[in-house]
Amino acid sequence: MSRRKYKREPRDLSRLCMLLNIENLHVSYGAIKALQGVTLHVNAGEIVSLIGSNGAGKTTLLRTISGLLHATQGSVLFEDDDIFDEAPHEIVRRGISHCPEGRQVFANLTVEENLHLGGYQQKSKALLQADIDRAYTLFPVLGERRAQKSGTLSGGEQQMLAIGRALMQRPKLLLLDEPSLGLAPLIVRKIFQIIREINEQGTTVFLVEQNAKQALNLAHRGYVMQTGRVIKSDDAKKLLEDPDVQKAYLGG
Repeated sequence: MSRRKYKREPRDLSRLCMLLNIENLHVSYGAIKALQGVTLHVNAGEIVSLIGSNGAGKTTLLRTISGLLHATQGSVLFEDDDIFDEAPHEIVRRGISHCPEGRQVFANLTVEENLHLGGYQQKSKALLQADIDRAYTLFPVLGERRAQKSGTLSGGEQQMLAIGRALMQRPKLLLLDEPSLGLAPLIVRKIFQIIREINEQGTTVFLVEQNAKQALNLAHRGYVMQTGRVIKSDDAKKLLEDPDVQKAYLGG
């Protein structure tokens, strides 16, 4: 099977609406400064990739956006509203879904029960079923395994379930944390193809990923984080061609 590229046509990003805007964000674990003045933004309709080594602060940033961690300084605006101090369930209700690192499916529940939990805020049974059907359309293997305990799924299938569960809230912004972690290359390519399809269907994606080449090939724009700071930002294509990025993250 040939390796598929995820190239994006250039966009006039000045015409896009800013969905998420983070300015001067600081987060600490005790005396450890995990984020030190992070500033970035995500426009509606984009895929934006955040790359960096282990310990750079990428997961901390996503957990802060989704309300699981509290910042000590800075601002987090979503659709121009300040969500800095909001609870996680309120942030979900606004339209931000977080697919965490390590998948974290409910192992003792079936595939369909996991999806139902993902849609817990949906009051309409018809819309809930439509969202489940969408997950099975995006990930046909989940439909085949709908009655199977999710703990018995393969790693790739669990990742598909985690993404499908995050989509059950019909998010405007999908936060994806290391979706390729521990997966075989063939499965990674399939997951990234589906992420592109989700974006083309109208969901904005903020992707944290150690597989820098795959992530930047998929994205419109990218940021590079190092020790809690954003050290580079540019169009994804330009970051792929950047000698410093190639040396540090692309094996160049």
